[in-house]
Amino acid sequence: MSLPYLKLSGSSYDQGHSQGKTLSGAIAHNLELYFRRFETECKLPPPQARRRGEIYLKAIRQQSPAYVQGLEGLAAGSGQPLLDIATLNVRYEIIYYQFGQDAAPQYIAHEAPNGCTAFALLPPHTADQALWMGQNWDWLEGVRGALQHIEEPDGTRVLAFTEAGIFGGKIGLNSHGLGLCINGLVAVGDNWAGLGKPFHLRTYQALRARRLEDAQSIIGEAPRTASGNFILGQGSRAIDLEVAPSAVVTWEDQRQLVHANHFVEPQRFGIEVPPVKWLDRSNHRQERLQRHLQQTPKPGLEDFQAALRDRDGAPYAVCRTASQEEYDLGEPYRTVASVVMNLKTQELWISDGPPHENPYTHYRL
Repeated sequence: MSLPYLKLSGSSYDQGHSQGKTLSGAIAHNLELYFRRFETECKLPPPQARRRGEIYLKAIRQQSPAYVQGLEGLAAGSGQPLLDIATLNVRYEIIYYQFGQDAAPQYIAHEAPNGCTAFALLPPHTADQALWMGQNWDWLEGVRGALQHIEEPDGTRVLAFTEAGIFGGKIGLNSHGLGLCINGLVAVGDNWAGLGKPFHLRTYQALRARRLEDAQSIIGEAPRTASGNFILGQGSRAIDLEVAPSAVVTWEDQRQLVHANHFVEPQRFGIEVPPVKWLDRSNHRQERLQRHLQQTPKPGLEDFQAALRDRDGAPYAVCRTASQEEYDLGEPYRTVASVVMNLKTQELWISDGPPHENPYTHYRL
């Protein structure tokens, strides 16, 4: 099977309305899943979760009226309350804040946010001299997603993966040759109440940037209330941005960038991270993907796809499947989507589920 493919255009409201109408069932499913997750894992009953969404919605109205119009369109198209859609769109801030709390239940801390392994390989070192990027996006097994082809009123086109009900897209490329990959990170200073631009607003804006430098400014803009990692690429350059409330760390390399779910050198940059039990798993995934990309002098599409299918260390592998422990707890994780992108030709390959079991589908911008 392949992910739903949406063609969206017009105003932000129109784009949101079209997604909402087309994916109404998947959006209802994701809302049920996340509100249950807020309550069982974050100890936030629905009224409290919605209250956080309401507070954040007021902040987003000031930060990006266009994004709020997209949320309003999503709500109208899907038939869901605007407050529920807004809460879904700040689920990263709500959940990752909880991941960093000392009082978090052990069944959260044992694994999350241990998913997503991303890369960029620079043009001199690829088979076709193009800049390639990609990743496995690992998250809750039941989450529904879609691939969107978006045409903005200014002519910018975007090809991006999103979760049903989240506006704008989080992993993808645009017609200016800019690409974006992401990883979840946790720092002690993360606090949703700081009301900085939420994660998904930053990815929405970055995917519409014309220049890598503009996207870099969007990702690093203060105040920052939730940590995260972002690989940005355009032309012959790629950068990795580790973002925390207290710092933004930029990594570059002449050949390749690879990142998983841990800060590379947090102490060096004054970033305090909570103690976690899964750090060895994140390190293992990062090392495996680095090794795969280095094995071939000039890798191409098939090499990148093979690297993202890697099952060493399963189930906690680059290509992630759920463990029995997670099934017992009721919250299994897996690779929800695997993405490979050629920024030169503006092509994208994506799988619906772990790529060792599911084929890649090819799209052109």
